[in-house]
Amino acid sequence: MSRQEAGADHRLATLEGVLERITYANEDNGYTVARVDTGRGGGDLLTVVGALLGAQVGESLRMEGRWGSHPQYGKQFTVENYTTVLPATVQGIRRYLGSGLVKGIGPVFADRITQHFGMDTLKIIEEEPKRLVEVPGLGPKRTRKIADAWEEQKAIKEVMLFLQTVEVSTSIAVRIYKKYGDASISVVKNQPYRLASDVWGIGFLTADKIAQSVGIPHDSPERVKAGLQYALSQSTDQGHCYLPEEQLIADAVKLLQVDTGLVIECLAELALPDEDSGEPGVVREKVPGPDGHEVTAVYLVPFHRAELSLSAQLLRLLRTDQDRMPGFRDVAWDKALGWLRSRTGTELAPEQEAAVKLALTEKVAVLTGGPGCGKSFTVRSIVELARAKKAKIVLAAPTGRAAKRLAELTGAEASTVHRLLELKPGGDAAYDKDRPLDADLVVVDEASMLDLLLANKLAKAVPPGAHLLFVGDVDQLPSVGAGEVLRDLLAEGGPVPAVRLTRVFRQAQQSGVVTNAHRINAGQHPVTDGMKDFFLFVEDDTEEVGRLTVDVAARRIPAKFGLDPRRDVQVLAPMHRGPAGAGTLNGLLQQAITPGRPDLAEKRFGGRVFRVGDKVTQIRNNYEKGANGVFNGTVGVVTSLDPVDQRLTVLTDEDEEVPYEFDELDELAHAYAVTIHRSQGSEYPAVVIPVTTSAWMMLQRNLLYTAVTRAKKLVVLVGSRKAIGQAVRTVSAGRRCTALDFRLAGR
Repeated sequence: MSRQEAGADHRLATLEGVLERITYANEDNGYTVARVDTGRGGGDLLTVVGALLGAQVGESLRMEGRWGSHPQYGKQFTVENYTTVLPATVQGIRRYLGSGLVKGIGPVFADRITQHFGMDTLKIIEEEPKRLVEVPGLGPKRTRKIADAWEEQKAIKEVMLFLQTVEVSTSIAVRIYKKYGDASISVVKNQPYRLASDVWGIGFLTADKIAQSVGIPHDSPERVKAGLQYALSQSTDQGHCYLPEEQLIADAVKLLQVDTGLVIECLAELALPDEDSGEPGVVREKVPGPDGHEVTAVYLVPFHRAELSLSAQLLRLLRTDQDRMPGFRDVAWDKALGWLRSRTGTELAPEQEAAVKLALTEKVAVLTGGPGCGKSFTVRSIVELARAKKAKIVLAAPTGRAAKRLAELTGAEASTVHRLLELKPGGDAAYDKDRPLDADLVVVDEASMLDLLLANKLAKAVPPGAHLLFVGDVDQLPSVGAGEVLRDLLAEGGPVPAVRLTRVFRQAQQSGVVTNAHRINAGQHPVTDGMKDFFLFVEDDTEEVGRLTVDVAARRIPAKFGLDPRRDVQVLAPMHRGPAGAGTLNGLLQQAITPGRPDLAEKRFGGRVFRVGDKVTQIRNNYEKGANGVFNGTVGVVTSLDPVDQRLTVLTDEDEEVPYEFDELDELAHAYAVTIHRSQGSEYPAVVIPVTTSAWMMLQRNLLYTAVTRAKKLVVLVGSRKAIGQAVRTVSAGRRCTALDFRLAGR
């Protein structure tokens, strides 16, 4: 026996106490570090660690576990399971109710209620909630709200206690309850794999753990089919629209640890129509793979449908005889361009002229090019000429920031694609093939961000005869969602005409940001000596890079350039994890920019603390929120936080106020630092980019190029020359699995 084991007490012990503070909580597995008051006086709090899933500050707990000692933190109690014990004193009841556990009751009302009902308080809320109106200031509306919140808490707690054995986090237990209500436990017991497709935040691995604990066999066909669909779903998260059959089978065998034969059998069954819905679970089809050789592609149904539909819609637009801008068919271009020159005071370069003509004469076209090559001015010229012919122009971009920039550039209204299409709860669009947009020209900026599903929704809403122009930089990272739409539209031999702007204008050549973006894209090391807007702080130690990045973003840039560290400066990290990753940097930047204060309301959720003034980002598409949904990557600032009603409000980049219940906070992450992938379509006055060898696998040319091109005025690289060299040298590994180019070519 080791000395450490000899020092631990292995006997099961019972401990009772009031949960005073949660120091750390892992939302993924429920592991918690907390401080409890055991009532021994002296104000001393004891550290408890372990399975405290769902326990709330203010609750009285009876915990079973074992005593031990931590080398750094001293004596502590490791919890194996716990039950909630209702508090036994009026003071305890007041503390319990005032802790924010029950929506609608804060410290003020907790005090009033306990003063009125004393020791009977909890019994009254449980059995006679209508009597709460006896308390001064509590009307029927708030009373009903409190009673409903109490009932919901009880039901959620029941689900949580059931799920405690399989380590499902509090927020996920809440989501399961919100999805299935009283049927929650029945679904979890009898159809656990449904959770993976129905409940956001539950993937196959969590559902599989639950299934195992309720006795579903390891080689159950239900498990194998769910695993296959999960493997495909994972691949769409990595940008693929399908997986080659051989790769899918190999991935599933590795994931499920079952025989290859069983996986092949279950895949064949998945491709057949389902008895209840009549729909197959997957679609198999032969297509050319990324290397050009034929593969059997396996798609999840929505992605197969979207790929077929998008190619059909684009070909329909290209081939129609209708034209909603016929005036440009036989226009005198010399005269038109002369008029434009007199309006703007600037002459178009030959390739810009070609792009203007293309957009106004072709039904579908692409304009691409790097920074400083005149894309923006070309778009403005296209809009000016279309406006002169009284055309109805619709401008859109995938993000709020990009839409604002497009509006400023053209002087016309622009919106996000989601808002333009008026997406409804569930994700269906108000505008589609049967109810198209009233538009003669549709311009979509930052088109490299368009994923397959969104591009399909957009193309469906464009009326026959209208002109659709995609504008974007194809050398940037592809979309966060599945597909490589802009690259596929530009595929050699495809039917969509395109112009690529390559000439960097003289004014832009003076910018270190533009110069270095093009150098990086050409595989050359950026120049940092003697630049007024492009700097490098050399540091090889990863942890020091993290600290220096925070200092540069929160202190040095604001001091030297007068920029606001929250609004104007954005840290862009290659990875989320690690000492110089977005996760760690967010914590450090929050401390520097929005530190905790006694007068500042805050809410701890899992491992995060949210405060008024925090810069935050939405981390999943939610069609139920806001006017037309709130989407992955939407950024905003927390403007209010109400601990009594358990709600915080975010003002988004689109100037929309969006409320979040406290149990929805797993949809938000801090955004002082974001990954480079998340920054697509956004532009910031200044960006700070930590580049370290610990992010080696992520260091690719298009990643660094995308980060640098997000800056309007200033770029600061922090890190090692070796890591920057690796990023500049490494061309992105391979294409995504998509077949849009193949379908468009009609081969």
